[in-house]
Order: sequence, then structure tokens, then C-alpha cells
Amino acid sequence: MGVYDVIVVGLGGMGSAAAYHLAARGVRVLGLEKFGPAHDRGASHGGSRITRQSYFESPSYVPLLLRSYELFDGLARDSGRDVITLTGGVMVGRPDSLTVSGSRRSAEQWGLAHEMLDAAELRRRFPTLNPEPDEVALYEAKAGFVRPEATVSAHLELAARAGADLRFEEPMASWHELPGGGVRVETAAGSYEAGRLVITPGPWAPQLLADLGVPFIIERQVQYWFQPAGGVGPFLPERHPIYIWEDATGRQIYGFPAIDGPDGGAKVAFFRGGSPTTPETIDREVHDDEVRAMADRTRHHLPGLPGTFLRAKTCLYSNTPDEHFVIAQHPAHDAVTVACGFSGHGFKFVPVVGEILADLATAGTTRHPIDLFHPSRLSGVTS
Repeated sequence: MGVYDVIVVGLGGMGSAAAYHLAARGVRVLGLEKFGPAHDRGASHGGSRITRQSYFESPSYVPLLLRSYELFDGLARDSGRDVITLTGGVMVGRPDSLTVSGSRRSAEQWGLAHEMLDAAELRRRFPTLNPEPDEVALYEAKAGFVRPEATVSAHLELAARAGADLRFEEPMASWHELPGGGVRVETAAGSYEAGRLVITPGPWAPQLLADLGVPFIIERQVQYWFQPAGGVGPFLPERHPIYIWEDATGRQIYGFPAIDGPDGGAKVAFFRGGSPTTPETIDREVHDDEVRAMADRTRHHLPGLPGTFLRAKTCLYSNTPDEHFVIAQHPAHDAVTVACGFSGHGFKFVPVVGEILADLATAGTTRHPIDLFHPSRLSGVTS
């Protein structure tokens, strides 16, 4: 039996960051992961995730984003890994769309540098994009992308360097609170005790955190890569921005520059709207009709795409009913801290969520604004 200060269950994006921040503070950390390091069975994979500060979901996220940017820069410096790249980004749609109006509201409330572009100016500045005459865009120079696998690997490496005991292919079987305080965690390989438990379950939240009373929906999503018809030149990061594009029906797509060289293609995807699933039953095959639907949508917005289909990969969103996160001490268990339900827009927050979880696990509180993320707002909500 091993005795630790904190056990972290789940070492994907959030768990790897929590393990690092805890170990960096001198906390004795055990990390348990169901699969191998930086695996592709959950949500923290696919080569890239958009990062942005003019946040259409809510201005409440902006302070967390500003801190996350600082921590990504520190992670890049300390690990020597390429984890964040700023390319500039555009949020495109009609002026009253959530993507545009929500981004503008956050930018104006927090004094974030941005520009509003009409369709003609958007097309002139970025010839790869083909907006409708009544569409506009918010341009943000500090938008870009982060690398999920590199971020997870960097946090794991730094956590281990700081003394964390990280165990892979060792899922938690059960846990319970001890009469005198603290927790015991059981796995097939052993039994471990600690003063605190941090659970970052990703798409396994419905199983591991059923007692939260949150009706999580796990959703199958697909990421696609296309080789532009005229080559990647116009789609290189110095010429083509990241984008989120909302059509008249409210459906969003998002995409990236060709960030992996001439053979890597440009990545695009629909934002939400996938099919409910579970991590065990997800269909990981991508079907021809799905590729056609993505190609048709990109063809409308980006004249150089779809070009040639290269590949596609599934991933999982863990959605809450209001699409906001769950980050809190467990309402029924004082020794347990949880982070889950990141609803397809959480990865850009990974470093700051790790910092928050380290705060909660060691001090029971955090300076960061997380009231929005308490699970009590969702308990008893039906999906």
C-alpha cells in the first residue's frame, strides 16, 4: 500500500496538468491512468485545438484564459516542447450570431485587442476564406492553436521530474473515504491511500461521477484533414488563420492552417452536433457520408478546400446541459475534487485547470473565478 498526499485519477489534459502543478509544489502525488501516456481514446488528441481569448461562450472565461496563456508559455519554456502557436483567428458569421456577438462582447468587456472585419475586408485579408456578403468577422491576433498530445506529454514529463509517481495502464477500480479522513483507491495492482483525491475522468464521467447528479452526454465527434486543391501554400499558418464559422442555422465549423507541413493537410470539423455514445461503444470508423458532409460544408466557405481527403479521427466530447464546465470540490465528499464536462471547448484551459485543481486539493479554495462551474447548478436537470 502506498501513502500519498493526493491521488489524481485520469492523466489526460486536466489530470496531467493537475499532477504537474501538485508535484511542483512539493506534494506527494500518485497519478493513475487507464491507458498509456497521451493516448487517443478520450478527448486530448488530434494534433491541435483552437485557443482564443475573445470568448463567445461567456466573458466569465476570459480571466481564466489570460492565465492559461501565461501558463502555456511557461510550459513551453520549461519543457522545450511546441505547445502553443499564435496564428491569429477569425470568428465568422452574421453580426447577431453567437460566434460574432459573443466574441465581441467578451473582447469589449475585457478590453481585448480585436478588429471587426466586413466580408470584403475578410476576403481581402484572407483569400482562403469566402464569406457571404452579410457575414462579418471578429479578428483576434492572439488566437491560435495548442497541441494536445504535446501538452499532455509535457505536463507528464515535468510532473515526473518533480517527483510524481505516474502509473499507466492502471485504472481505478473503486475508491472510498476513510473514517479518519482521506481516501483509499483500489486498482487491480494495489491499494493506495491519500489525503485527497482528484478525479478528472473525461468521457468516463458518467460512470465515475454518477453521484454528482449531472446528466453528462458523451458525444462522438470527427476531425478531418484535407489537402487543399492548390497545395498548402495559401493555408500555411502565416497566411491562413484559425477560424470558427457559424452559418444561418447556428451550426458551427472550425478549422486550422496547414500546421504539419506540405503533407499534413488542413484540419476542419463540425463543432458539436455529434451522436451520443460511450467510450466503450463509440464507432471509431469514419464513414463516407460523414466525409462528404464535411467536404460540402468546407467547399462553401473555403475555395481551396476540400481538395483531397487525407484522413479522419474520432474523439469524444463530454457535454453538460449548459455546456459549461464542472470544476469543484465534490459536494458530497470533502476529500474529493472533480473536473469534467468540458463540452468540447476545454483544452485551451488545461494549464489553468491544473492550477485550480492543485489549489482545491491543497487549500480547499482557489483565487480563480470558478463559481460558474459548480455542479449544483445542474443537479437534477434532465437531458
